[in-house]
Amino acid sequence: MAIPVIDFSKLDGEERAKTLAEVANGCEEWGFFQLVNHGISEELLERVKKVTGDFFRMERQENFKNSTLMKAVNENKKLENVDWEDVFTLLDDNEWPSKTPGFKETMEEYRRELKKLAERVMEVMDENLGLPKGYMKKAFNGGEEDNAFFGTKVSHYPPCPKPELVTGLRAHTDAGGVILLFQDDKVGGLQILKDGQWIDVQPLRNSIVINTGDQIEVLSNGRYKSVWHRVLATPTGNRRSIASFYNPSMKATIAPAPELVKKENQEVDQTYPKFVFGDYLSVYAEQKFLPKEPRFQSVRAV
Repeated sequence: MAIPVIDFSKLDGEERAKTLAEVANGCEEWGFFQLVNHGISEELLERVKKVTGDFFRMERQENFKNSTLMKAVNENKKLENVDWEDVFTLLDDNEWPSKTPGFKETMEEYRRELKKLAERVMEVMDENLGLPKGYMKKAFNGGEEDNAFFGTKVSHYPPCPKPELVTGLRAHTDAGGVILLFQDDKVGGLQILKDGQWIDVQPLRNSIVINTGDQIEVLSNGRYKSVWHRVLATPTGNRRSIASFYNPSMKATIAPAPELVKKENQEVDQTYPKFVFGDYLSVYAEQKFLPKEPRFQSVRAV
């Protein structure tokens, strides 16, 4: 069983209806799907691979080898509450790596293209749900301005000498909106939970993996589900994982779209609550690896 692979270029051609249906299926039945022909140039993606690989080797690898995490695994200690992951987060206003040639310029360009793709994917979701064009973007931005959060997590999962002792990344759902992942072409490890089984997200060269976070589940009134996923530690390879998050602003109020609640003849309070995203994120920070349903109910706007 493999997650859906969708040719996004066909959205603008004669197969538009079919492509819309494929995205709807990916959102409703899987919570994950892969986009090919997504509009981001192969040349840019190859540069991203190079600079992120160089960054890890030049600025991060040695510290990871000498970390307490590596020491614990080498000492045969079972690790329950940590991840076998080296992480660096890119935001518009934080300090970026400066030692790796071309890193900043390449990743700035990449983030601009990813943000455009995220907004286009959300427009497709709007259309499939019967919502006005731009509904999700406006909800995430808290209005017409550009206030949504857009962050990029550059991760590497180095070879683990004893992968049975630790998880690459513990199982969780994502707190935010639309997640766009540029994963490794060759080294697998990402899995999603579907129908009680863990399924591999197959490596596919230069594809962008899309998954829906908790806020999409709320806005869609449960039509689109955020899905449990994890990353396994592996004994060989060095898995690249670049995840970009298009999330609501901290002050944005999130609730099921009234049109969807009305269609399903339900009251908002009987389905998903209305809340401020910043409040939800505070709860999520403490409960990330726990079931999501209690998180929804513990934040409710007055």
